[in-house]
Amino acid sequence: MSARSSTSRSAAPGSAAPGSAAPGSGARRVGRPRAVARPRSELSPREEILAAAAELFTTHGYAATSTRAMAERAGIRQASIYHYFDGKEDILAELLESTVRPSLETARALTGGTPEERLWELCHCDARLLCSGPHNLGALYLLPEVRTERFAAFRRMRGELKDTYARLLAATTAGAALTPDDRALRTDLLFALVEGVILIRRDAPGEMAADVLETLAAATADAALRLAGVPDRDLPDLRKAGRGPA
Repeated sequence: MSARSSTSRSAAPGSAAPGSAAPGSGARRVGRPRAVARPRSELSPREEILAAAAELFTTHGYAATSTRAMAERAGIRQASIYHYFDGKEDILAELLESTVRPSLETARALTGGTPEERLWELCHCDARLLCSGPHNLGALYLLPEVRTERFAAFRRMRGELKDTYARLLAATTAGAALTPDDRALRTDLLFALVEGVILIRRDAPGEMAADVLETLAAATADAALRLAGVPDRDLPDLRKAGRGPA
């Protein structure tokens, strides 16, 4: 019953980047020119801007990062950024939404199995997403700018994800036995537990190794199900169902 959602946002290996001519075609390159020559990359210019922003926002801070710095890091002219984005806030919004959108897609795709199995799988996928990649994008949640109207869409998406957690919890045997107030509190705690991997990711140097990432995601899902009231004896079966066939 496992429903996986891809977290990769790069072009397929070997594919031509948007705005470039096919090798040997003799056609002129279209789109925005680069400011400096960079090694061949699988990323489109838009994706390179996002990658540069992710690095700079999480290492130097959002307020301290200028569009000029992003352009230099991405190897394009500063004006070219505005060909793809309205400005720095637009880039931050896209990065924030990329930390929620795949988990929402996973939640919508989960069918079959028990509510406990679906809840374990969602927790597992969400924790994996938040800890994946070279940069800790979840840390951007704490920026004061995220509370402004410009990021209302991100907050709605995150709220929808939390509502999904609440519905799955309510559908479990243990969750159904809780009072509405207790269930709301348990949902808050469960959601905070999963997002707590952001703090663990913050202390990890560089990108997490695949085995470390999987161990952390599975342990987070186990802890979330314990918090939901699921007995420890049920966790091995939930773990097996959530991961799907080997």
